[in-house]
Amino acid sequence: MGIKRKWKWLILGGAVLLALAALIPVAVVLGSKAFTAQEQAARTDWSFSTGDVVAQSSQWQVDLTEADLGDGLKALQLVPQDIEEEGFTYYDEEVQQRLYQMVQELKNNADVKWTASMPLAILNPYGTGSNGLYLYFETDLAASVSYTVHVDGLTDFSAKAADASGKEYTKIHEFQLIGLVPGEVNEVTMTVSGRLGTTLQTIRFTVEMPETRSGYATQLEVTEGESSAAQAEGLFTMMRVNGYLGYGFFFDNEGVMRYEMVLEGYGLDRLLFYGDEILTCVSSSKLARINGLGQVTWVCDLGEYDLHHDIGWGADGEVLALAEERGNKTVEDRLLSIDLETGEVTELINFSTFLQDYYDVTRPVAPTDDFFWQVGEWDWIHLNSLQYMPEDDSVILSSRETSSILKVTGLHGEPALDWLAGDERVWEGTAYENACLAQEGDFVPQYGQHCVEYYADGEEEGVYYLSLFNNNYLSINSRDLELTADDSVGLALYGGEGDASQVYIYRIDENRRTFSLESSFDVPYSSIVSNGSLCGEGGNWVVNSGVAMVFGEYDSAGTLIREYAYECTMQNYRTFKYEMDLWFRN
Repeated sequence: MGIKRKWKWLILGGAVLLALAALIPVAVVLGSKAFTAQEQAARTDWSFSTGDVVAQSSQWQVDLTEADLGDGLKALQLVPQDIEEEGFTYYDEEVQQRLYQMVQELKNNADVKWTASMPLAILNPYGTGSNGLYLYFETDLAASVSYTVHVDGLTDFSAKAADASGKEYTKIHEFQLIGLVPGEVNEVTMTVSGRLGTTLQTIRFTVEMPETRSGYATQLEVTEGESSAAQAEGLFTMMRVNGYLGYGFFFDNEGVMRYEMVLEGYGLDRLLFYGDEILTCVSSSKLARINGLGQVTWVCDLGEYDLHHDIGWGADGEVLALAEERGNKTVEDRLLSIDLETGEVTELINFSTFLQDYYDVTRPVAPTDDFFWQVGEWDWIHLNSLQYMPEDDSVILSSRETSSILKVTGLHGEPALDWLAGDERVWEGTAYENACLAQEGDFVPQYGQHCVEYYADGEEEGVYYLSLFNNNYLSINSRDLELTADDSVGLALYGGEGDASQVYIYRIDENRRTFSLESSFDVPYSSIVSNGSLCGEGGNWVVNSGVAMVFGEYDSAGTLIREYAYECTMQNYRTFKYEMDLWFRN
């Protein structure tokens, strides 16, 4: 009896183990898909905490409420009456026009004279920046406005406001006050100055800011580096922070959050500056232009495409974007053109046909590959950055999966592959092996690189320099291709002892068909994502090592000035530093 029972339990236990073994791949697939699907998710809840309703506009379908900012400055909030309806989004031109008209009515209220000591104040009037404070007032003399934000325990933040008129001195002042720290009592000193620099008026008020919408920390951990060089002006802009998608975070040199941008989903890939506006990704399928007041002035829906990894200026009146076609078996292999006037979206290149000879030897990602979270996706080239070259209507692209940099000429005519730069063994036996530039010099080529950008002109035509973040991570997930690499190259997603990534500067010589390493410096290891980009006028670098969860500012020689540690789920995609001239007058 006991022996039979034992065998029964052994058989049952074996069956359970077999069932679990069968479920593990399914769980991996489902978990992976849930992880990657975050990027396509759109915000469905735009509601936020407000005070009492003080007025309503049936014409513009907007409620006016009191902002809960403590006992200091009295401010309004504008609440669209359809904010809780299905499909509502602030990234809708009709919604933005209603909010704009409401602001105009408040500005032009004949019963109120808005002054510096009693301004029209609206917290986040256009729904795009949770801690942006809109101010409007008039002065008797043409003047400029500067301000300082003080929070106990933090370094003061000072700025000169960029007026919406574009004028340095004006009698009518309209701007977004940037720099208020969420969750803190902010003491603001606002100074109105005349043309000769004389102080015409000083106004002080307090603002008790609500917490961040995202729940993200407002203070990063800061570590001093060895360089004593001055940091560049501007704000660090964290883009696509996993675990906090649908937001963009702006931090000052002290690691304090000064602005929280609220998006429809996805995250910023980079900011493009278009006059007094920024143009950026606001969801996985939308681009938008936003002015200095936070108002969305233009929205472009990409329809059947989802953005992936980069946008950049193309020819006149055009934005280029890396994308994938929704529902297609291949991913991250399309280059789009978006007309800035009409919003028309045109697919310039489908790389699975453009480089079909190489595509034909690839396969989808398998559960046993390093990038198992992409299981089933045919991520055969993984384009992650673009740089347009107007001189010959070409584009330089970074392909992570092939650890190669590509140049395509004739972009708006008959596109043709000009050259490839990287480990040429990847392309051996394909129709493109002769397109590989010859490596000149003794150095380890880049692996898994990101954010290839134009760095400088060369000494002659056909010679120029490119900068890039060399992840220094060798992993091929679309072919059964075994490559040996130098011992300095990382082979693990989270790295090992002694592993490092680098910022590389390549010299490209198209005349001699060569590429060489001009200079480099080590940075914290990050197997995927990341960027190393110039910032400011002094040649400083801002470097984000996404998997290491740090970004830093380095001097022109590559020595660390300051490093900032942050929290995220697995990685933060990029961090750039921008002067943000639409907010600040330098």
